[in-house]
Amino acid sequence: MLNSLLQFVRNYRNKKNQEIRKKAQELERKNYLQNGQIPWSEGYLGFRNDRIFEALKDKNNLNTFANKQIPANFGYRLDERIVEYSWIFSQLPQEKIKLLDAGSTFNYDFIINQEILQNKEISILTYAPESPNFNEKRVSYSYADLRDMPFKDNYFDFIVSQSTIEHIDMDNSIYGYELKHNEEVEKKSYEYLKALKEVVRMLKNKGTFLLTFPYGKFEHHGFFQQFDAEMVGKMQELFTENGEYALNFFKYNSNAWQVATQEQCNDAESYNPHTGKGKGNDGVAHSRAICCIKFVKK
Repeated sequence: MLNSLLQFVRNYRNKKNQEIRKKAQELERKNYLQNGQIPWSEGYLGFRNDRIFEALKDKNNLNTFANKQIPANFGYRLDERIVEYSWIFSQLPQEKIKLLDAGSTFNYDFIINQEILQNKEISILTYAPESPNFNEKRVSYSYADLRDMPFKDNYFDFIVSQSTIEHIDMDNSIYGYELKHNEEVEKKSYEYLKALKEVVRMLKNKGTFLLTFPYGKFEHHGFFQQFDAEMVGKMQELFTENGEYALNFFKYNSNAWQVATQEQCNDAESYNPHTGKGKGNDGVAHSRAICCIKFVKK
C-alpha cells in the first residue's frame, strides 16, 4: 500500500513538472516571436526544433527537397539544421534498412519519433555517451572516433553524417571532449578524409551516404572548420574512386534559405555564435551556405 502511494505521488509530481516545463517553453517561444526572432536568444532552440519537426512531417516539403528545390521563404532566421534535416529525410527510403547516424544528430525525440524512421534498424555513433537515449526504441549506440569506427565492412545500407565532419580534428572541448586537435587557424585539417574512407568501407555495395557540412571560404572557428572548394575537391576524388555522387548547395539569402550553385556559395562566411565572428545584419543563425552530398557506392 505504501509503495503504491509513493508511486502515485511520484507520477503526480512528474506530471506537474511536465506541465510546468511545457508552459515555460510556450512562454519562451512567445517571447522569442515578440522580440524579433533573434537567433540564439531565449526560446530560439525550442522554436527551431518545432519548425524542424513540422518540416519533416510535411510531405509536400520533403517532395520539394527531393526535386532539388526549396519552399519559398523557408527557414527565416533559422540555422542550417532545418535545411539539412529536410534534405536528408527527403532522401530516406520507405523500406526497412540498416541505418547509421555518424555524429548523433538523430538523437532527439523530435527526430527519432518521425514516422519514416520507425521501421529502420538504427545505430548511432558518437564519441561519448549522451542524454537522452532511445534504447526503448531499439536504437543501438556506439562510442568511437569517426576516423576509426567499430563496424565491419559492407554492413550498412544507409549512412548519414550531418554537420559532423567539420568538427573532426578541431577543438571539441565545448562538447566535453579533450582531444589532440589542429590549433593552427590558417591551416586546414584533412583528417575528415579518414572518416569518409571509413564510411565507404562500411557501406554495402549500392549503399547510400548522405553528408552535410558548412561551405564557403575556408574558416577555422576553433570547434569547427568551414570547407572550401579545394577541400570538397578531395572528397570528390574519394567518391569518384568508389561510386557516384551528387553535390547540392543551399545558401541563406534575403532572410530565407535558397537553392544555390557552388559558385554562388564559394565566398560564404559563417557566423560563430560562440565568438561573434562573422555576425552580420542579415539575421543568419550560423552557416550562410552548406553543401549536401549524396554518394552511392559501386
